[in-house]
Amino acid sequence: MVRTMSILSTTGTIASPQSAALGQPLLAIDEPPPYSVVNPDGTSPILLLCEHASNRIPRALGDMGLPEHERRRHIAWDIGASALAQYLSRSLDAPLFMTNYSRLVVDCNRPFDAPSCIPEVSETTEVPGNQGLSGEERARRIEALFSPFADAVSRRLDILQRSGKQTFVVGVHSFTPIYFGRRRLWEAGILYAGATEFAQSLLAGLREDPHLTVGDNEPYNIHPDEDYTVPVHADGRGLPGVLVEVRHDLLETLDGVTAWGNQLERCLRRALRECA
Repeated sequence: MVRTMSILSTTGTIASPQSAALGQPLLAIDEPPPYSVVNPDGTSPILLLCEHASNRIPRALGDMGLPEHERRRHIAWDIGASALAQYLSRSLDAPLFMTNYSRLVVDCNRPFDAPSCIPEVSETTEVPGNQGLSGEERARRIEALFSPFADAVSRRLDILQRSGKQTFVVGVHSFTPIYFGRRRLWEAGILYAGATEFAQSLLAGLREDPHLTVGDNEPYNIHPDEDYTVPVHADGRGLPGVLVEVRHDLLETLDGVTAWGNQLERCLRRALRECA
């Protein structure tokens, strides 16, 4: 018999991270699948990924002990990143793979043995639904949400590489304006490890706008212990790959998404001309 942990959330509901039997699927049959594919037949050499597209939580996990305002914050998803990624998918005619569940459940841009893959604390916020999880529960989340997304991306890259088509991997992200109480000055950043030429072309394109402060491996950098997309899907395959980061207060309106979509489309097309 599996012992379950119930947590009374501040919203007055019971969040039971292990309430469904571990032998049962994490997702009910009427819930969205782990990931979505937009424009699967896109002809661009860019493969877009959006690993933090949604703040949805599986019903089996309740509200994970978090009130709604916390579940709407950046700790749960990359605000505006899904809209920006879909804009780029259309404008570039690029296929896009997006996750359908919150990174608080499992983060699809973290190695699954990293503590931040299923965070007990995100920034300064404790996540009650992630406290004291058993190995079986962690494995269930990885099997249900992480592996389907990662495997789907891998299958697409296998096909592209077998075809001999040059491919560029671009993760679309946003970052919070204030982190641990400190204001960030960048409007955007390009994160990379091995893809120096591709990244520097993107940085040069963004810096053509004198009003922008653009981070070179800021506000984060890529590390194999803390990142999955670039080390595994790009560098691990010998493919150029970057994460594009835009400060999320700049993506909170349709005008903002459109402006940054146009800016990044221009820079990505330039980088393709220079690096293809």
